[in-house]
Amino acid sequence: MARTLPVSLRRTHFPAPVSADHHLLRSSDNISSPHHLKFADISISSSVSSSDRCSSGRIFVYDLPAVFNQELLDNCGELDPWHSRCEALSNEGFGKKATELSGLIPDDLVPAWYWTDQFAMEVIYHNRMLKHECRTTEPDSATAFFIPFYAGLAVGKYLWFNYSPEDRDRYCEMILKWVQDQPYWNRSDGWDHFMTIGRISWDFRRTKNEDWGSKCIYMPGMRNITRLLIERNPWDYFDVGVPYPTGFHPRSDSDVLEWQDFVRNRHRKTLFCFAGAPRGTVKNDFRGLLLNHCKNASGLCRAVDCTGSRCTNGSTAILETFLDSDFCLQPRGDSFTRRSIFDCMIAGSIPVFFWHRTAYLQYPWFLPSDPKSYSVFIHRNEVKNGTSIRSVLESYSKEEVKKMREKVIEHIPKLVYAKPENGLESIKDAFDVAIDGVLQRIKEQEQPGYKW
Repeated sequence: MARTLPVSLRRTHFPAPVSADHHLLRSSDNISSPHHLKFADISISSSVSSSDRCSSGRIFVYDLPAVFNQELLDNCGELDPWHSRCEALSNEGFGKKATELSGLIPDDLVPAWYWTDQFAMEVIYHNRMLKHECRTTEPDSATAFFIPFYAGLAVGKYLWFNYSPEDRDRYCEMILKWVQDQPYWNRSDGWDHFMTIGRISWDFRRTKNEDWGSKCIYMPGMRNITRLLIERNPWDYFDVGVPYPTGFHPRSDSDVLEWQDFVRNRHRKTLFCFAGAPRGTVKNDFRGLLLNHCKNASGLCRAVDCTGSRCTNGSTAILETFLDSDFCLQPRGDSFTRRSIFDCMIAGSIPVFFWHRTAYLQYPWFLPSDPKSYSVFIHRNEVKNGTSIRSVLESYSKEEVKKMREKVIEHIPKLVYAKPENGLESIKDAFDVAIDGVLQRIKEQEQPGYKW
């Protein structure tokens, strides 16, 4: 049977970055920040023709001194205090090929899978930007300026042990000084500049020297730069949440369509699942509570023990568990988000959330605007007070589950990063959606009275 792409997934169509925020303002965390509301107001035209894909503008990629990116890759063995990052950052950021998945997924899709590191997005975005169809080498013609600084890789090893605040801030201070010395910075005081940060926003929001992280985001030069992060601060307009990298990196449109068919037709053996590890040192640990719900579900739940670092960048057991389950439990991770959200969804499993900030307030450009259309929300306090997760999930009819799964599957292209450096043929992936959104934001900012 011939298949056609939904209009919203064609590269010739620029979809509006849908927002879950307006839907949740009445019922979540009493959001009132005007910056937050402006984030949700963006609208991208849906009438761009195939002959004019760069109508939103062109992007100039700064050629930074190697200390800010390439030297970090060259010294990949020193980026982490516990182990080398070289294998994780190989293959242009995709990591080691996931040949172990042979037999679990279609054979012709195995080459599209890698054990991708959850913190590798800076390398992935840089490689894609260098080949982007709207890249320009003439800064005078640029709408936006991309700063390919690997902020997450640079700060990683300094987050631990006895490194000083100066150590954790050094790279960021250096890059901001370099960028502010460039002639095109002054054109808009940084409003038309953007960068990727491959860690969560909170790793760069230190307010006191004795606290965790770098103070990078609070440095004056960072004030107007749009930041693409795997977890954003929902109340900071300049933070934009983008999907964590997963292991699936389709090579073509046909890879995407075949994978969607595979997860759509997969026979699912269990009602729900949970991949995670309890936090034994945490009082009233919520993950431990979820594991107990799973154990008490009489064979309707499957758990994957992620004690230690066994699940950090995915595993065969995790993917198989998600493929075999109708629903997947997604509590907050060490922060509000976790990479498992996206591992779950690309497997066609329906996420179950317990915090609004785990997804709904994080990724409005990439997820459906109506949370109920693709996910289940059970407030964590209800679970703590005795609500049965099993009973809630069993209350959904087969038809409702099928409809929700189809919504998840429909959005898979927006959740993955394609393998080709110049993107897929006609389908927009997460990178395309992110860059379209950045360009539209910058155009919006030129409206009178927009900047503050």
